[in-house]
Amino acid sequence: MSGYYEVAKERYAKIGINTEDAIKKLKSIPISIHCWQGDDVTGFENVGELSGGIQATGNYPGKARNPEELMADFEKAISLIPGTNRINLHACYAIFDDEVATRDALEPKHFKKWVEFAKKNNLGIDFNPTFFGHPKVKDNLTLSSSDEETRLYWVRHGIACRKIAKYIADELGDHVVFNVWIPDGFKDIPADRLGPRKRLKKSLDEIFAEKLDNVIYSVESKVFGIGLESYTVGSNEFYLSYTASRSDVFNLLDNGHYHPTERASDKIPSLLTQYDKIPLHVTRPVRWDSDHVVLLEDEIKDIAAEIVRCDALDKVLIGLDFFDASINRVAAWVVGTRNMQKALLIALLTPWGRLRNLQDTAQFTELMIQQEAIKTYPFGAVWEEFCTRNNVPLDDGFMPIIQKYENDVLLGRS
Repeated sequence: MSGYYEVAKERYAKIGINTEDAIKKLKSIPISIHCWQGDDVTGFENVGELSGGIQATGNYPGKARNPEELMADFEKAISLIPGTNRINLHACYAIFDDEVATRDALEPKHFKKWVEFAKKNNLGIDFNPTFFGHPKVKDNLTLSSSDEETRLYWVRHGIACRKIAKYIADELGDHVVFNVWIPDGFKDIPADRLGPRKRLKKSLDEIFAEKLDNVIYSVESKVFGIGLESYTVGSNEFYLSYTASRSDVFNLLDNGHYHPTERASDKIPSLLTQYDKIPLHVTRPVRWDSDHVVLLEDEIKDIAAEIVRCDALDKVLIGLDFFDASINRVAAWVVGTRNMQKALLIALLTPWGRLRNLQDTAQFTELMIQQEAIKTYPFGAVWEEFCTRNNVPLDDGFMPIIQKYENDVLLGRS
């Protein structure tokens, strides 16, 4: 225990914050880390290019090319990340020992190695059907397609993935967030906005027809995508009304999927009045849903603040979603995850009860002063103590490890 931490501990104690409690609580908060940062959302099927407004830009060397490389890179990343972690998988990361299965015929056996990987590394798993990057995405439509053959193909894919999510949950004895995001929409002004949404509702009802223990169903909206600028079938309003009509499907918030002036952080306390779970994807949009690596910015800190001060650590299921091919991909995982944890730690070190009382008693001047004062408190000392206790390098110490891994492993990939 460093003297730096002891000073911080005493400083926080004066405002009623126990740093030991904060460290203990932070260690228990699981962060679901997305596998697709490691290979630029390529997957293992080799069936099509990225589509649906998804784009990974850059050509930094060392992209994972197969399951073994992706797993090795992920293990290197989590060795540098403190706390409790999960891995978030897409269906396109199925592992085939022989013939490649079509997406509507995927089976639990295609994810057996991922379950073994999770058990080996003490990870939970979250799971997503993959409704993009495939020839069966017809005219940028999947579950909302007017072509019944296309629509039913993707419904079968969703049902197959539902069974896989249940298999994972049973194998790990843990919950699995099963999240549906579709790219469906039109580049230009549609003639019919209602029809596609009615078809989407029908498809979702079919996919979510069976309630499964430990499988948490969610749907994820998006305001627009590249080539889908004028109309998105799965809009925020559609999914909010859909999930409000069902007790077993939840509305996932991705903070990059709204208009630039909207703040996902403000949506958390709003949804908590009606929902007992909020799946969450944290990213860093730059003017649009560009999925940059998460930094310790104001919106990330505000998201963490709402989770903590709403006493919703057991209700908000935190995941990450970004993919940057212009930098070292292992470093991207490490930096983004650690920044999410830092934001949570700042929130845990904030005296919300005291601040709430100032608001409730209309002491707004003192509230402003206290809110500003806490910004310069030495949370960095507590973060460094947290890293030390979890046997991971401090922020200025993990880059040499990543550089060695890059030189020894990543640069050898052609």
